[in-house]
Amino acid sequence: MTTTSLTGFSVMSLLSLSYLTWDWMSPNQVERPSAPDPANVLPAARPPHIIFIMTDDQGFNDIGYHNSDIKTPTLDKLAADGVRLEQYYIQPICTPSRSQLLTGRYQIHTGLQHSIIRPRQPSCLPLDQVTLPQRLQGLGYSTHMVGKWHLGFYKKECLPTRRGFHSYLGSLTGSVNYYTYNSCDGPGLCGYDLHEGETVAWDQGGKYSTHLYTQRVRRILAAHDPLGPPLFIYLSFQAVHTPLQCPRRYVYPYRDMGNVPRRKYAGMVSAVDEAVRNVTYALRKYGFYQNSVVVFSTDNGGQPLSGGSNWPLRGRKGTYWEGGVRGLGFVHSPLLRRKRRVSRALVHITDWYPTLVGLAGGNASAAEGLDGFDVWPAISEGRESPRREILHNIDPLYNPARGGSLRGGFGIWDTAVQASIRAGDWKLLTGDPGYGDWTPPPVLPGSPGGWWGLERHLQPGKAVWLFNVSGDPYERFDQAERRPDVVKLLLARLAFYNRTAVPVRYPPEDPRGHPDLNGGAWGPWFGDGEEEPWDGVPRRRTKDRKETLKMARTKSFFRSLTTRMMSDRI
Repeated sequence: MTTTSLTGFSVMSLLSLSYLTWDWMSPNQVERPSAPDPANVLPAARPPHIIFIMTDDQGFNDIGYHNSDIKTPTLDKLAADGVRLEQYYIQPICTPSRSQLLTGRYQIHTGLQHSIIRPRQPSCLPLDQVTLPQRLQGLGYSTHMVGKWHLGFYKKECLPTRRGFHSYLGSLTGSVNYYTYNSCDGPGLCGYDLHEGETVAWDQGGKYSTHLYTQRVRRILAAHDPLGPPLFIYLSFQAVHTPLQCPRRYVYPYRDMGNVPRRKYAGMVSAVDEAVRNVTYALRKYGFYQNSVVVFSTDNGGQPLSGGSNWPLRGRKGTYWEGGVRGLGFVHSPLLRRKRRVSRALVHITDWYPTLVGLAGGNASAAEGLDGFDVWPAISEGRESPRREILHNIDPLYNPARGGSLRGGFGIWDTAVQASIRAGDWKLLTGDPGYGDWTPPPVLPGSPGGWWGLERHLQPGKAVWLFNVSGDPYERFDQAERRPDVVKLLLARLAFYNRTAVPVRYPPEDPRGHPDLNGGAWGPWFGDGEEEPWDGVPRRRTKDRKETLKMARTKSFFRSLTTRMMSDRI
């Protein structure tokens, strides 16, 4: 198929998509119904029980229905009997996806548009944001979280139990050992990270986290009356994030897979699949299933260097290519009106907030400033999605692209700034979008190895890319030079969104957050009523020699840690 046949859109085709008739200075271009449609009201008399399952770093190619080499019979069956979301978008790294799930807002509207929240940073999900579980609590729900938080914990007000969850068991940082729950943020910066409510769960270490979290969910279901208050359970698996660890029995079926990290990774995915089977079995056993909605979502793209695969999509975790932001997702529920189908409706992770609030009987429009939209009619009935565009992000602190400039952005936008947006069929990237190769699944020993740079197509000095991702989902045919009219329109959208952004919250690390100063565990270190230690203005500091040496030691530590994980034979 030629490039023209894939992406040769005329101005008339743009008009047919209503793009040139949009008000490009208005908020997100969507079709909002003026009033609720009575036909969309659920037949169930009671609000549904909601189970939201999130996996960590699971790539687009790391599920059975996309790749038969990965054995996920439970996930495949749930997706096949429900609605599979094939135009579902998430964020490229952990904290941003989780913040947008719980607030329904883009990163630029919470101040979390740069990187992740580090363990010693005095930062967390903004306390003025009403979270999804808080809204559901107000609607009578019993809310529980199990698993990875990664939304900050420097003071107690930031903890899950202060942000809308009646109970919590899990880890607060971004990565822990699956058995010991030890978490390291650099050499000599290690501590225990497993928490029950607001206390350290010293007595629960030693059990594989995927099993521990599944058992907790089953206990919640066993102890709750399905005819009582509806349940919201947020099951946030640590898997399949590094370190690559799981019981041998899950790895054995992949023993013929030559690549060791891929073999371990595949076993971890199978362990998650079994865990989801056990959760759905408990839903049926304890009488919740018939009035339940199960949502499955990844948090970002996979990391090929750690066994993951986004093939055939471009890029990886941490990038704004499709491999970083196009997620696995499906909805399984007896309440779906049109089941057993694949949906290509445009859905973003911010949409779960208003969608689930609406399912719970609330009015999603009552929360001002949401960037998400109620997509239940699109999912349940196959209607057209109300969403027309997605702001992937604008990160003013990311390293500026050397070839970018305001002039290169037609005086509309500084293309040195890392940013990405999708509108209709078109996707624009500016600045440095991250590693942009197409990496085949790491199956052979030593891969990705030489494959890693095989298709490196980034041109030095380039800072603008445009793709028709409907006709070219693998982002192989850049249209930026051929379609400057579309580029200008999308640059104008970035400029509009940027005017609505709040300041980036990325404070320097606080040495008081060291686990050694907190009993050997990660946890809150700020005192009640203590004044914030920074002025709210993020700055790039010039590194002195000591800081440079510290950074070199940190990089060496993580490089050594990664090498040990990769070479650990089973």
